[in-house]
Amino acid sequence: MTQIKPFVKWAGGKSQLLSELKNRVPKSYSRYIEPFIGGGALLFELSPKMAIINDSNIELTNTYEIIKKYPDKLILDLKKHKNEEEYFYKIRALKSESLNPISRASRLLYLNRTCFNGLWRVNQKNEFNTPFGNYENPKILNEELLLEVSNFLQNVEIYGEDFEEFLLEVSKKGDFIYLDPPYHPVSKYSDFNRYTKKSFKEEEQNKLANLFKKLDKRGCKLLQSNSNSEFIKELYKEYIIEEVYAKRNINKDSTKRGAIKELLIRNYE
Repeated sequence: MTQIKPFVKWAGGKSQLLSELKNRVPKSYSRYIEPFIGGGALLFELSPKMAIINDSNIELTNTYEIIKKYPDKLILDLKKHKNEEEYFYKIRALKSESLNPISRASRLLYLNRTCFNGLWRVNQKNEFNTPFGNYENPKILNEELLLEVSNFLQNVEIYGEDFEEFLLEVSKKGDFIYLDPPYHPVSKYSDFNRYTKKSFKEEEQNKLANLFKKLDKRGCKLLQSNSNSEFIKELYKEYIIEEVYAKRNINKDSTKRGAIKELLIRNYE
């Protein structure tokens, strides 16, 4: 089997940071846990034998579940989609909650592959609102990848809860937990947190920092990525904080895309 890759493009995805993350993975741990799974770049890179994943974006967790349980039906549904602007807006306008789980997952993958920059963004009404990408030949269906991901996910537990509720419920001593929350914005133009209708503001960052301390005391091995800001540095000042470079492609001005400093925070040597 070839190396599994993320099946979605995701704002803040960690493909560009993988080498830095892999260098800091603990040498031994019992289970891999990721509460903000997103595209799952590190999960697929490590391909652990035991993993538990979570995300509060129910569209995304439904897609993981469908790929795990019904890949053939999903592949069949994806074949009907067209890379046409009028068709795109017709699918975008559908209320996802009115669709069956397979059609719902198919819609997410189609929109993700054909919308501008692969940016999954919703408004306060939880309506997907990224415009058509106008790409010449996007790969709406990657059958081989979906089947490989499905095979891997057979040993992965999938949750769709609030991150605090999830981690307090499942985490145990010896678990390796990778935390990749929506980043704290470093400027008014850098807030790409709208994966769900609920934004991730300073209150949530504070809640996450308090949870980090609880899980540290529980004996979990914790690694977090976040923005290079004084606010985040202050929250985690008692832990190991390193500045690393990551390439970011989400910027309306293409000349401003490039390597920026981010933080990696951990509670182990």
